[in-house]
Amino acid sequence: MFSRALPRAASSVASRLAQCETHPQLQIFVKLPSRTWRPAQQQFARRQKSTLLESFKNEHKKSPVLFPVAIGGILLVSAIGVFYIPYYYQNFIVKPYHNFPEPVAKKLRRAVFYSSGSHMDIREANKYFRQALQVANEIGMDPFSDEILGVKIAISAVFESAGQYKLACDVLEIMRTDCLRWVDDLGDKHWNDGKRSRVLKRAVEFNVKLAELYNTKYMNEPEEAEKRLVEAVETTLKEKNRREKEGTKPGEGDWMTDEEVGATLESLGHHYEQNNAHYLATPLFLQALTLCPPKSCHGVVLMNNLSTCLAQQTPPPSSSTSTPSSFPNSSSPSRAILVDHARQWADKALARAATITPSDRNEECDIGCATATHNLGEFFEMEGKAREARQKYEEAESLSKAIGFAEGEVNARAGLKRVKMIEKGG
Repeated sequence: MFSRALPRAASSVASRLAQCETHPQLQIFVKLPSRTWRPAQQQFARRQKSTLLESFKNEHKKSPVLFPVAIGGILLVSAIGVFYIPYYYQNFIVKPYHNFPEPVAKKLRRAVFYSSGSHMDIREANKYFRQALQVANEIGMDPFSDEILGVKIAISAVFESAGQYKLACDVLEIMRTDCLRWVDDLGDKHWNDGKRSRVLKRAVEFNVKLAELYNTKYMNEPEEAEKRLVEAVETTLKEKNRREKEGTKPGEGDWMTDEEVGATLESLGHHYEQNNAHYLATPLFLQALTLCPPKSCHGVVLMNNLSTCLAQQTPPPSSSTSTPSSFPNSSSPSRAILVDHARQWADKALARAATITPSDRNEECDIGCATATHNLGEFFEMEGKAREARQKYEEAESLSKAIGFAEGEVNARAGLKRVKMIEKGG
């Protein structure tokens, strides 16, 4: 059976091959796919394109208003994706940490993420800040560089924002101690690269910030605040005097500007003023005034501070030694002399404000004028001159109202109320 079937199949195939040989034109079928595929593909593309256009036209006919709005929204989102996201990444993700190696920057981004907003978590933020410092130390970053000190300041700021003032102070105290120890031990080796000046200046800033925290109602440690401010003032003046006597060494770098030195003195002055040590605040405000630019409105504020301190001054016995070494005690003037000097400083504040041109004038000048006018009213009130006092209080109220100084309005009205009582009693 098999021997019969096989020859039949062979003969059938052979007959078909013979037919192909007799019709060579049929071999063209081999090339048909390459010729017919391209027109089919183009036809499909045209069909798809026409279908898409028809869909757009149909949707536009159905919603002639909403459809263009939807298309515009899609284009806007696409533009944001193409332009804004790279901008955001470069300016908010990469740029703030460009001074840090990427391993450190990676930890800092996580720390900042947990430092504020709805994601705030003190434990997580502190953990990643610590990890960033550890990685920075392993990489070999300078522990006294502005970048690393800035990370530590950020840790303190996180604790402060969370109400953990004790922890915030602890971080700053460690930084202050480390900076001063570095200046004592290694500062002499860094006169010419500017590092000594920079680290010493940071120590002064840490002292001022610590005093601010110690003076808050949550810490309520005015004695510690005074220690830190006295140290800041003494360090600032000592370095300033050294440079004035010896001159600035090559490459030493700049020290604090006159305005920064004045601000440090003023901080200690306000501390004494708040604790009713006006006799200690007066020389500090006076020295800060000498460092203030002549066309600065802040000088008007300092003159008012001097006026207030002199009027409220009750000097202690000359044996007191709580004042900084730079400000020796002097004999106590009489009460009448103090009030007269206070009036003179208030008049000087008004005169100085009048000389400042509008280009240099700011809110401090306006508030200073209102405050000085109010102070003059109080001085007249102390001397029993009710009519003159009432005139100054009315003027102070008008000035305060014009500049939106609510506290000045309240104080002026209180002064007017007292003067009216005096006039009725008289």
